[in-house]
Order: sequence, then structure tokens, then C-alpha cells
Amino acid sequence: MPSVLLLGLDPRLAPGMDADAVLALIDTDMARLREHGANTSTVLLPLDESTEPTIVGALAERAWDVVVIGGGIRKPEQLLTFFEKVVNLIRQHAPQAAIAFNTSPGDSSEAAQRWL
Repeated sequence: MPSVLLLGLDPRLAPGMDADAVLALIDTDMARLREHGANTSTVLLPLDESTEPTIVGALAERAWDVVVIGGGIRKPEQLLTFFEKVVNLIRQHAPQAAIAFNTSPGDSSEAAQRWL
């Protein structure tokens, strides 16, 4: 059974964002992957000292087939260094995993399926 990990910024910590709507999109999207037989896990990250150990812990949970990096991590220019850190943590702790990118909270399943 394929496995997919979604790493994203916690929308509850983003000012001006409708966190409930984003969380609902993520839940619906991950349910689509489970309907296709995938094991899924979503890790929503704060931007603090707990972020790196949280990512490493999630990557160590299993041998992931695909890790999807959400747009909240990779799109803002001010998070470029953080985005690079996330990619390198995946390369180091889950080298077997394909890395995929979504365009919105509602299309992570499509991003993952490109690599399953």
C-alpha cells in the first residue's frame, strides 16, 4: 500500500487565512488518496524550534513513497531557506521518497498520484 506524507504550514498560525476552510480542503483531499488505497499522514508545522524535529519524526514514521510539500512552505519568498531545509531533510531522512508539490490545499492528492 503506498504511503503519502503531506508537510504544510499550520493555517491556524497564518494571519488572515480561513484556517477552517484550508483544513477542510486538506482533509477532503487526503480522504481521496485513502480511497485510492494510500496510507496518508498530514503534518502541519509551526515556524519555531519544534519544526525540524517534527519533520524528522514524521519522516521516520515509515518509508514514505511520496512527500508532498505544501505551497505555504515553498511559495513565500521569505521562506526560501526554510523550504530548502525541508527538501534537504526529506533527502536525508526519506531518500526513497519522491518529492511532490501541490498548488493548493485541495490538490495534494493529484501531486502525490503523479509519483505513485
